[in-house]
Amino acid sequence: MKTKKFITCDGNHAASHVAYMFSEVACIYPITPSSTMAEYVDEWSANGLKNMFGETLRVVEMQSEAGAAGALHGALQTGALGTTFTASQGLLLMIPNMYKMAGELLPAVFHVSARTIAAHSLSIFGDHSDIYATRQTGFAMLASGSVQEIMDLAGVAHLTAIKSRIPFVHFFDGFRSSAEVQKIEVLEMDELTKLLDRKALDRFRANALNPEHPVTRGTAQNPDIFFQAKEAINPFYAPIPDMVNSYMEEINKLTGRTYKPFTYYGAPDAENIIIAMGSVTETTKEVIDHLMAKGEKVGLLTVHLYRPFSAKYFFNVLPKSVKRIAVLDRTKEPGANGEPLYLDVVELFYNRTEKPLIVGGRYGLSSKDTTPAQVLAVYENLKMKEPKNGFTVGIVDDVTFTSLPVLPEINVSLPGTYEAKFYGLGSDGTVGANKNSIKIIGDTTDKYCQAYFAYDSKKSGGITTSHLRFGDKPIRSPYLVNSPDFVACHVTSYLEKYDMLKGLKKNGTFLLNSIWDVEETKNRIPNHMKKYMADNHINFFIINATAIAEELGLGTRTNTIMQAAFFKVANVIPYEKAEAEMKKAVYKSYGRKGENVVNMNYSAIDKGSAVTKVEIPADWAKVSVEESKDERNIPAFIREVMEPMNAMKGDDLPVSAFRTREDGTFPSGTSQYEKRGIAVNVPEWQSDECIQCNQCAYVCPHAAIRPFLMTEEEAKNAPEGTKTIQGIPGALKAFRFKIQVSVLDCTGCSNCADVCPSKNKALIMKPLETQHSEIARWTYMHEKVGYKDAVVDKFVNVKNSQFSQPLFEFSGACAGCGETPYIKTITQLFGDRMIVANATGCSSIYGGSAPATPYTYNKVGKGPAWANSLFEDNAEYGLGQMLGTDALRERIAGRMKAAVADNTVNAETKAAFEEWLKVKDQAEASKTASAQVVEACKKEKADVAKEILSLEQYLIKKSHWIFGGDGWAYDIGYGGLDHVLASGEDINVLVLDTEVYSNTGGQASKSTPAGAVAKFAASGKKIRKKDLGQMAMTYGYVYVAQVAMGANNSQYFKAIKEAEAYPGPSLIIAYAPCINHGLRDGMGKTQAQTKLAVESGYWHTYRFNPLLEAQGQNPFQLDSKEPDWSKFQDFLKTEVRYTSLIKAFPKEAEILFKSAEENAKWRYKSYQRLAAMDFSKTA
Repeated sequence: MKTKKFITCDGNHAASHVAYMFSEVACIYPITPSSTMAEYVDEWSANGLKNMFGETLRVVEMQSEAGAAGALHGALQTGALGTTFTASQGLLLMIPNMYKMAGELLPAVFHVSARTIAAHSLSIFGDHSDIYATRQTGFAMLASGSVQEIMDLAGVAHLTAIKSRIPFVHFFDGFRSSAEVQKIEVLEMDELTKLLDRKALDRFRANALNPEHPVTRGTAQNPDIFFQAKEAINPFYAPIPDMVNSYMEEINKLTGRTYKPFTYYGAPDAENIIIAMGSVTETTKEVIDHLMAKGEKVGLLTVHLYRPFSAKYFFNVLPKSVKRIAVLDRTKEPGANGEPLYLDVVELFYNRTEKPLIVGGRYGLSSKDTTPAQVLAVYENLKMKEPKNGFTVGIVDDVTFTSLPVLPEINVSLPGTYEAKFYGLGSDGTVGANKNSIKIIGDTTDKYCQAYFAYDSKKSGGITTSHLRFGDKPIRSPYLVNSPDFVACHVTSYLEKYDMLKGLKKNGTFLLNSIWDVEETKNRIPNHMKKYMADNHINFFIINATAIAEELGLGTRTNTIMQAAFFKVANVIPYEKAEAEMKKAVYKSYGRKGENVVNMNYSAIDKGSAVTKVEIPADWAKVSVEESKDERNIPAFIREVMEPMNAMKGDDLPVSAFRTREDGTFPSGTSQYEKRGIAVNVPEWQSDECIQCNQCAYVCPHAAIRPFLMTEEEAKNAPEGTKTIQGIPGALKAFRFKIQVSVLDCTGCSNCADVCPSKNKALIMKPLETQHSEIARWTYMHEKVGYKDAVVDKFVNVKNSQFSQPLFEFSGACAGCGETPYIKTITQLFGDRMIVANATGCSSIYGGSAPATPYTYNKVGKGPAWANSLFEDNAEYGLGQMLGTDALRERIAGRMKAAVADNTVNAETKAAFEEWLKVKDQAEASKTASAQVVEACKKEKADVAKEILSLEQYLIKKSHWIFGGDGWAYDIGYGGLDHVLASGEDINVLVLDTEVYSNTGGQASKSTPAGAVAKFAASGKKIRKKDLGQMAMTYGYVYVAQVAMGANNSQYFKAIKEAEAYPGPSLIIAYAPCINHGLRDGMGKTQAQTKLAVESGYWHTYRFNPLLEAQGQNPFQLDSKEPDWSKFQDFLKTEVRYTSLIKAFPKEAEILFKSAEENAKWRYKSYQRLAAMDFSKTA
């Protein structure tokens, strides 16, 4: 008998493993959480892996999911087997082509990591709302409920599609199955190749669209025949359930596992059963075992083949004893009589004599954890005299009262299962280290393992929790670890924020990355943790991984150290074996980053075993734990919604918490209440060295460092020890000057200190622990001193602008983010009248992830009004906002003109109206004129005054902005962006150009330059970067600027002023270093990296102002100087996205790097030609 082969992988890997075998073309586009499937096949293709036809898969990244579906449709028509990977909105964009593929009998297979559809808000997490939205397209639909099932059933989708000619959607739960890591049995290509119906494949090839045997497809049909032709396809659907069952039987023979279109698990004489599909079925099986051990007759009917929905195979497995059924749907369809699966099941019984009581309910939307207790609640509901129908489980619905009672959690995991939970910081490497740990245990021992990683919405710097399980039997617990044997805290600031010991078993282990010694650590542990550890005999260990990482040059990446400490303390496998395997994993993970990085991580492993056990003092058991009284003066929303969410207690919030917020509206400026305190080191102001340039504030990605001007009285009343210096120059001399840091909002990137131009740095990075006196000082400056932005004109220069309050602050962006400083400055100049449409991507996630909203308001309550629609439609969305605002302003203008013409208002009102009409489109002047209109209308008796006061919010000219990244602007949203720019309307666009899809993990876009390694470009991008700016310039009436803050901060400052003032469309393309680039010098040097990019010729800065042409001047101004081309190759070598190509594909790297330099020179010469053009007027 063939030896079984096991691998440790996630669900996406399992799906792509099989998809690669069967496919000749893969048309892809990134979307979370499906992107990694495409990344896997791209990487395998780049390295020459062969499919079952002996060929390397052709992988093509398209500009959108709609484009990917169109390309796949075309490939199939020409006789090539094809696949794609998608989710959520991406799947919906494919719907038109899905109808075509099904109608044309093309054997496509879509692998879908099912994800929530954005409605009142975006969610990147998983449920079935997307796949249900495609059930009408004609695709067959096959569901998998675990990583092993994905491996086993993905091939069934491909095999049946080829045999039946009907395309398939193979779906599984996004995140819960797609990202869950499990040790599974692998199906090998030779096994699946034998099952392929070669005759059906030959027929598919013979039917290809080809001039050797020409036909016409895709005709337009009229009412006379369309209906009949539509019905002609019926015979192709009838055999599908039998075909699927037949292939499942073949898989059963290969694996020893049992698959059918519907499977049953539980008591053969069950009376109460659940019907469901997806990962919840695994949890349900655990609960069934628990209940059957107590003598209960319960069961589960699992749906695998969802379309066609076969009555034959359903009733083949349904026990005749069933009296009551609960159907679980992972979606909500507002206004429907029930959710889709429930309605399907009800329909099956419509004409049958046996009619069990059937109820339906919703669970697990947006990956909400579905625990054994929730499944138990469903079975308890079925026992009721009148079971609740249309129920919800896992939430408290105190508004419409749909929810089932929440029951205490039960432990149904198999005996001997070891569970561990790790609390880390986004970008500290915790998740990566735990993935390595699980692979080490899974791949080098006989143990089974499982890992799942939960994240908040911060980019990096947010909390991550890793949930690991190990055992001697397969693990089927697709829910978070709630009763761990081991807990690790990698961030000391979490001690006061999260209840990390909740559920930790008696005699369990707690490992803390402590920046203090043993005695100080004891003093710092909160009382509730002390008592818990004493009462439950917890083994407590500490290690100062932070200090070790700094000492080794690893910065904030404590992951490898903490991984070694885990293996040392947990003793899951012998430490010597773990140490050797960790070093192998380090080489595999970091080998491309260079020998130095590898050696640093080797040293981290060596030092990671130096853990210290802290003996629990006996008196900790007697510690009193008292609820501290909260006397803070904070908004109710912060206390009742935001703080529970930030404390990881959002699951406990009832539905009523969102009354008045049903449309997804959240208040502005909530990020100021987070005070995360995640920085290791923060800047300390050296007043004696400061030259008052304010550059530190200008470049701060999180607006955590700001200049303040104080009167003598304010300086005198400042907290004791506050240092100030005399303001300079001119009007500033009347004030005391101070640079103030909000140390709890700082992320410790150190860009401020890096750009400080003082001879001796005026900012020095110091440990956060030494800067706590600055907390009260920040509060005083922000709340009492405030922002004196009228002392000097903020529009004159960079320095002056920084005295204005940033209306974008403390976002969830990465430490050192290259994007956010651009946004912050725009809000300082125009924020009080801004309306922002933001494309989905990094800038929307750090810009508007509940509950933290970084767009805030000034002292009179004005600030940016911000909204996100989708990814692909952002330009159109922003244009619509402008059109709506303008329509209402035109109404005001019309009413005013009529009132003036008819002389129906008094002289004061008439004068105010005339002035407003004159300056309504001039930003600052419209503020003064609008105030005069309001004042006059309040006294005016004519009816028109009431109407204008009802439209008061539209009086001041609004500054309309469209924000988005290069993935949106260059690719998926380009069509819309081009149309908006072509419209000639007065609207401003900021493109934050990281040259990759940053939010989905760094995939290539048309902004990615030649030679750069990105996901979907594993062997380096082969073609040059698209020149978005030059394309926009061809219209001749679009203001265009290409900027780089770190290279020339005044050039960017001029560009945003000119763009906003320009009476037409403007486009600003901003170079933004990103964590995905892998900067050699780290994210504390993003401004310096931007400067080097311009100096070396990698990036160029310019402004194109069409207004200059009317003055006889060249509208194009090349702002960057002649590059030092000798620095170009050196610049490439400062980023891992380029150096990794040298290690992986050295020959290609040499060619592509040369090509990248040639492309940059070619582009620069084109700019020189533009700059040299003569626009002087001749007679």
